[in-house]
Amino acid sequence: MNTFLSEDTHWMQHALRLAAQAEAEGEVPVGAVLVLAGQAIGEGYNRVISANDPTAHAEVLALRQGALAVGNYRLLEATLYVTLEPCTMCAGAMVHARIKRLVYGAADERTGAIHSQAAVLEQSFLNHRVCAEGGLLSAPCSEILRSFFKSRR
Repeated sequence: MNTFLSEDTHWMQHALRLAAQAEAEGEVPVGAVLVLAGQAIGEGYNRVISANDPTAHAEVLALRQGALAVGNYRLLEATLYVTLEPCTMCAGAMVHARIKRLVYGAADERTGAIHSQAAVLEQSFLNHRVCAEGGLLSAPCSEILRSFFKSRR
């Protein structure tokens, strides 16, 4: 059962605006914002093509920016909002960053590593637990992706 907080919608809408920036640049439209104590400390959108960097996913860019903002790779108490269910790489980065919570919009039935294809964050060998909830604003989060890929066909 999802227990979204009152501010979750605001931050997911921000992540959707970032996804729109990715789309405008020809990137897969995924956006992410990292929030700590009610303030955005990091944000990003997919830039794998423009940066020639396979790790330049929205989540990783938001985590990098957040770590620089607080001066620590450990982002305790932070919440990451992302428009698409994260992949395995991004799930691992969240564990290493020690974020408290993940909120995502659309499920990724092909490569989603949180609930759809794997439950990476629930592995017993991990030294940190991230609370993950999906489905917030799933319709607009799914639509921006559907529209993007339809225009590419």
